[in-house]
Amino acid sequence: MLTDDALAILAALSHPTRLGAFRLLVRQEPDGLSTGQLVDHAGLTQSTFSTHLAVLAKAGLITSEKRGRQVIQRANIDALRDLMLFLAKDCCEGRPELCEPLLAELTCC
Repeated sequence: MLTDDALAILAALSHPTRLGAFRLLVRQEPDGLSTGQLVDHAGLTQSTFSTHLAVLAKAGLITSEKRGRQVIQRANIDALRDLMLFLAKDCCEGRPELCEPLLAELTCC
């Protein structure tokens, strides 16, 4: 991942509404949620929330899929993984034992 890409993702996630929506979508993988469900969860108007979705989409954090009359939003798990690897790649300076606690926390049960 390039530094500019990481900065775009971090900027997109720097707003509470966008961070909350992205975290919710991560929890809903692989099914995703309709835009309406996300709007209801955020408690915002459709137009305001659409602006937030556009920022997340531009950063590559979410994808949209039309299913009938609904648009399903999904978290781009690959982008999340790439960002996490970008942030942690050099943390150990060749000493992987320093990252073991981090890896243990990230391991899904």
